[in-house]
Amino acid sequence: MSENGKVWLDGAKGLLPETVTLRRKIHEHPELGLHLPKTVAAVREALDGLDVKIETGPSTSGLIVTLQGPTQGRTVLLRGDMDALPMPEDTDLPFKSKEPGRMHACGHDSHTAMLAGAVKLLHKNRAKLAGTVKFMFQPGEEGHFGALRMIEDGLIDKHPKPDGAFAMHITPNVPTGIFTAKAGAFMASTDTISIRVVGKGGHASTPQFCVDPMPVACEIVLALQSFVTRKISAFDPVVLTIAQINGGTTNNVIPEAVTLIGTLRSVSEASRKRAKEGLKRVAEKVAEAHEARAEVTLTAGYDVTVNDGRMVALAAETVRGLFGEHGFAPMPAPVMGAEDWGYVLQRIPGCMVFLGVAPEGCDHHHAAPCHSNRMMLDENAMANGIALYAAVAERFLDGGLPA
Repeated sequence: MSENGKVWLDGAKGLLPETVTLRRKIHEHPELGLHLPKTVAAVREALDGLDVKIETGPSTSGLIVTLQGPTQGRTVLLRGDMDALPMPEDTDLPFKSKEPGRMHACGHDSHTAMLAGAVKLLHKNRAKLAGTVKFMFQPGEEGHFGALRMIEDGLIDKHPKPDGAFAMHITPNVPTGIFTAKAGAFMASTDTISIRVVGKGGHASTPQFCVDPMPVACEIVLALQSFVTRKISAFDPVVLTIAQINGGTTNNVIPEAVTLIGTLRSVSEASRKRAKEGLKRVAEKVAEAHEARAEVTLTAGYDVTVNDGRMVALAAETVRGLFGEHGFAPMPAPVMGAEDWGYVLQRIPGCMVFLGVAPEGCDHHHAAPCHSNRMMLDENAMANGIALYAAVAERFLDGGLPA
């Protein structure tokens, strides 16, 4: 390990206790959406006394924290998201959520705490920085387009505009302390599906006088799965899931309409477009075959998150320099989760990596995943995250992206 690598790793380990404290404070009081006053106050308190510039925009409570090194040069953006999920927490942690129906089940509390730790670590060693580091504390990642709102507010492009961007996301389903990533498509796009199947209601004993939308809806669900496997390339895949079927009021009434709700995930804009066109066609034609009508509404979600291969290579080399050859495990394929970090990567070359945080004594294959009401993480792995934030920033400012 280089001398600088030792500085980052030892410094990160030294910051771990206060990073854990901040993470638990945020975990106890999860907030949703674009405005997170308690979380932002905790971040500001953690950064109090540091010689940094803090900026906000009109659309969200997101922060851009700027740390200037002793010389002008490149600028790198480091990001951590801050919002939680609208779901209950069913763990036995002493610092479990105190807010009913809210939980940090996706690890954003750890992202925020690690990024705050990185601010402190880089601030302490700012003499090593050949440029500027911007830290993006982002709200509204869970479906609220928080990154896009911060871009629209002008916070990302504001001088000095970043030349590179780096983010990380924890996962309990990778061994603790191990980093993993891939170039190209990294996470999927996401679109919401709503299909209203309209028939003709009536008495359940006389379906011949009705147009029953229920079996039509069921047939559409199965037809859509056949469509995905027959018309979409297995090498450019999509995942189409119908997660809700809503309709009917009692046992002896055929309802007039049934609604299907679901999600469409894809890892390229080509397969996304093909799936959306085919989904609409299949639903409408199946309904028409049964003298019913399908009203299809597709609501666009996040775009595909695409990693720049050069930044992935830089991150992988940095990981191996800090933690050895086995500290980085290349990802074989994208994951079908979605991220609004992709909007930043459309403007700035950069990447996201996953940090394994499998809880102690738990096989990562069987750990409760992100978005589980029982998700937990190994807090010791956060030291690795802090160290990597700092080391990537230093390396990028020194040399930019590899050729």
